[in-house]
Amino acid sequence: MGRRADAYAGASGDLLAPLITPGATIGELLPSVGVELGAEPGLTVTAVGSHDTASAVVAMPAIDSESAFISSGTWSLVGIELEAPVLTPESQAANFTNEGGVDGRVRYLKNVSGLWLLSESIRTWDGPGAGDAQRTSDLAALIGEASHVTRPVPVFDATDDRFTAPGDMPARIAEWCEERDMEPPRSRAEVVRSILESLAEAYARTIDQAEELSGKSIRTVNIVGGGSQNSLLCQLTADRTGRTVYAGPVEATAIGNILVQMRAVGMVSGDLEALRSVVAASFEPVKYTPRP
Repeated sequence: MGRRADAYAGASGDLLAPLITPGATIGELLPSVGVELGAEPGLTVTAVGSHDTASAVVAMPAIDSESAFISSGTWSLVGIELEAPVLTPESQAANFTNEGGVDGRVRYLKNVSGLWLLSESIRTWDGPGAGDAQRTSDLAALIGEASHVTRPVPVFDATDDRFTAPGDMPARIAEWCEERDMEPPRSRAEVVRSILESLAEAYARTIDQAEELSGKSIRTVNIVGGGSQNSLLCQLTADRTGRTVYAGPVEATAIGNILVQMRAVGMVSGDLEALRSVVAASFEPVKYTPRP
């Protein structure tokens, strides 16, 4: 690791922390922390995935050698699981990353915008300038209305930097459309539909890129996290990717975290596929088939 850091970044390997394998024992919980948590003395601390997404990918029951994953929440992580990293100039130019996963797997992924666009829109609608400071938008009702929108809505670039900072997302979407002589969404339901169509399109574009850059065929998609509860988003993702989508579990990060710890103490055994079989037996994902 030291030689690689020196060769590629000009930095000494002494500056880098040692690599720790998921499932390794870190030590015992500090007594002061144990008292604060009400935990038993001597509680063992176990390393899990390198990132919350790494834990989430462990708990994806519908992932196999021809699958993509989407950890869909405020932001979305879209990618595939590989045995080795993709280190081509084309991959770098496309802004894909190779991140460490459990059992030596590589999470080849890209950060895509997420339900942040929707939450910020609702924040704008329910803000002080909305006319009724007590009004609270019903997300489920808005998604239901959006599912019945029949008029074509604009599909905007959800990865545009203008949508990154907090603020009035409906106004920014309208601005994006007007710059391109496109008619903006007219109602709140159309704004929601436009956001979800645009997210699904961004997911599809990213999955196609991952397939091309990795040379790996992708037939299915497993969505976990809060976005897996959004049935309209999941169906639109199936439609726009042209691939079967499996949604769930919602709390994949927590489940994957627990599974790695359980394996470390001998409560479950086997490789990553064996851990996923436990998830599959416990949480049945919802299946979405592409519509013609």
